[in-house]
Amino acid sequence: FFHSQPFWLVLYFCFNLGLTLYNKGVLIHFPFAYTLTAIHALCGTIGGVFLLKAGIYTPAKLSTADNLALVAFSVLYSINIAVSNLSLEMVTIPFHQVVRAATPIFTIFLSMVLFGSRSSGQKVASLIPVVVGVGLATYGDYYCTTAGLVLTVLGTFLAAVKTIFTSILQSSPSLSHQHHSNSLLRFVVPPRLHLHPLDLLARMAPLAFVECVVLAHISGELDRVRLWSVQEMTPWTATVLSLNGVIAFGLNIISFTANKKAGPLSMTVAANVKQVLSIILAVLIFDLSISFTNAAGILLTLAGGAWYAAVEYRERRAKGKI
Repeated sequence: FFHSQPFWLVLYFCFNLGLTLYNKGVLIHFPFAYTLTAIHALCGTIGGVFLLKAGIYTPAKLSTADNLALVAFSVLYSINIAVSNLSLEMVTIPFHQVVRAATPIFTIFLSMVLFGSRSSGQKVASLIPVVVGVGLATYGDYYCTTAGLVLTVLGTFLAAVKTIFTSILQSSPSLSHQHHSNSLLRFVVPPRLHLHPLDLLARMAPLAFVECVVLAHISGELDRVRLWSVQEMTPWTATVLSLNGVIAFGLNIISFTANKKAGPLSMTVAANVKQVLSIILAVLIFDLSISFTNAAGILLTLAGGAWYAAVEYRERRAKGKI
């Protein structure tokens, strides 16, 4: 049971929901997205070293080219988390989650561009209510700024790219994918390294930590963090930030493992299911108001996500992948 696909998807759902709400609460009192991302990466680094010393996994032997590919992926990894935290700081959770529901659109588009994959008519049709719903759900949202909207859409696109690339890095090399080495795609698509999820996390976290600290320094955020620490830092605040980082580390482990067991599309569906509860809980916890048009858009978006999930399940079952 503990090695099954449903178990890891449910675990991913719970951790993802919890961290989304937790991050929003933290960013209200600690409005430093790059630093928060660095804390997440630092906890991932410490956790990765501990698991390696404990012999939980064996690191793969990689070539220089493979390591360079991982460095490039770490930039995507860092930017994805930082953009998500930045956008979450600027918009409400319902707005953030509804726009995130459009991830399947980017997943299908990227799969078509990168691998020539064609989606069925039903799958494409299921995205129509998602697009319309996102438009209605975000209409007249006075909690949102233009920068918040742009960053949220960018974060959604990056999340789709990261999910696909994560799945590729953990997959086994095969002859059917050798054509990438003879095309321009080899500069875009990472190699298939068959990495253990914990191995991938342990390699990503230190790089992400350094990159986020550099971003925080360049943006001037570190200076603001120092001033904030002098005025606001308490043992309780430090505990809350540390616990946030620990949960983020747990989510990373679960995310990488679930991605390997279930694949990028199932991960996308699980993330969309989580949006239902996150929207409802955010409205209750943060005392937000939603118009009838926004509510209709949210329901339409979630219905489209459910339709997409049903189509994806039937297609995978027909192909014998479930």
